[in-house]
Amino acid sequence: MGKQITEMLKGTLEGIVLALLASQPAYGYEITARLREKGFTEIAEGTIYALLVRIEQRGLVDVTKVPSPSGPPRKVYTLNERGRDELDEFWRTWSFLADRLQQLQGGK
Repeated sequence: MGKQITEMLKGTLEGIVLALLASQPAYGYEITARLREKGFTEIAEGTIYALLVRIEQRGLVDVTKVPSPSGPPRKVYTLNERGRDELDEFWRTWSFLADRLQQLQGGK
């Protein structure tokens, strides 16, 4: 799939991470592991951490520091109401685009 999937993921990764957080709070490495379990194996951990900084700055998540069994405390990200609104918008946009792409693929 190569370059196309990389470019498409850039535009959708925030929504994907918000969707993961909607099901359960998580810290950075947990999010990366869940993404890999779901088949997003090419996403670098650093990409996720940079995205988490952005969504925290935009007020889409609440952050709690919890003790770590090894090393510094972990930042656990929880989707808040503003984040849920953003995720709802993401899904509306995704549905719109998927419908139009399906029409194009079907030659309609």
